[in-house]
Amino acid sequence: MTPPELFRFCPRCGAAVAPSSPLTCGACGLRYYFNPTVAAAAYLFDAAGRALLIRRAKDPAAGKLAVPGGFIDYGETAEQGLRREVREEVGLEAGPLRYLGSWTNQYPYAGVTDPVVDLIFAATALRPESALPLDAVAGLEWRAPRDIDPDELAFPSLKSALAVLLSGPTNL
Repeated sequence: MTPPELFRFCPRCGAAVAPSSPLTCGACGLRYYFNPTVAAAAYLFDAAGRALLIRRAKDPAAGKLAVPGGFIDYGETAEQGLRREVREEVGLEAGPLRYLGSWTNQYPYAGVTDPVVDLIFAATALRPESALPLDAVAGLEWRAPRDIDPDELAFPSLKSALAVLLSGPTNL
């Protein structure tokens, strides 16, 4: 089920509406546009050039590998949200961020599949030895990018970003 399919009634006046995007209410005239959710993630590197991978503890993709990151909250920039998520998930601070690109994903959760735009960065991890598996992280692994099997990665966006990393300069 997608977000437009969830809305059977107008959130303003309560009138019945047909699933559509944008949601259009014939009773009060509300037009509501469903936009993708924005997430940010980062390939964090140690001094040896290894990237920090997290083992996801929860669905979607429980048990698969990812990099620290998550959804951007209201009022946050992508960079602020990314830095918050990195602290929450692995207890690290990231150095200057290098933008790798954006990719779309489908994020199935609790019976709803949300469209997501993932903004992916690369950065040096500050004090990488202090990384811990915290919120929704089952474990940590440090690997050279060339040693990461794309099939182990949780989301297509991470595979695409890995390809960018492997095709470009390795310095941050």
